[in-house]
Amino acid sequence: MAISQGLPLQSDNDDAEIVARVVAGDTAAYAILVGRYRAQFTRYAVRMLGNREDAEEALQDAFLRAYRSLAKCDDPVRFGSWLFRILANRCRTAGTRRGRRERTFVRDDVALLDASEEHPEDQTAWREEIQRALLMLEEDQREAFLLKHVEELGYEEIAELTGVGVSALKMRVKRACERLRALLQEVQR
Repeated sequence: MAISQGLPLQSDNDDAEIVARVVAGDTAAYAILVGRYRAQFTRYAVRMLGNREDAEEALQDAFLRAYRSLAKCDDPVRFGSWLFRILANRCRTAGTRRGRRERTFVRDDVALLDASEEHPEDQTAWREEIQRALLMLEEDQREAFLLKHVEELGYEEIAELTGVGVSALKMRVKRACERLRALLQEVQR
């Protein structure tokens, strides 16, 4: 167990306690929050952006922005949701900058394997086609679909994270499913 400014760093501390420690000057405690959210948020960023480098850049930027603004976090108990909103915005910005034409094919097979490592239901033979189909979705549909079906969040939580109404999210997920179904049926032919 590491010691930082006299306080033990334990990964079972709740987010609010860790945020309070960081704000109070225990900057090393921020590593606990990074470790707690890195894997899940990396998976999301890779699937949103299509490659490991862009995902790592967006994630690193999100962690840095969150650290710099930590004192402004209104509800430290929900630090993960607050951080996720920052990451989602960074992914949107990165995706917009690159342009849709550059995101039509994922060339980073290692990142895709790592990103879906916690989801064994992803079939290896379909992984590349699924990722290609995901990247062909409109960005708002892809985001809603990933949050609902990959991250397994409820519509209320997605609405809170994205600032989009529940009915709009349901429509985005429905349209994403329809589009994915059509794209993947084309592959089967």
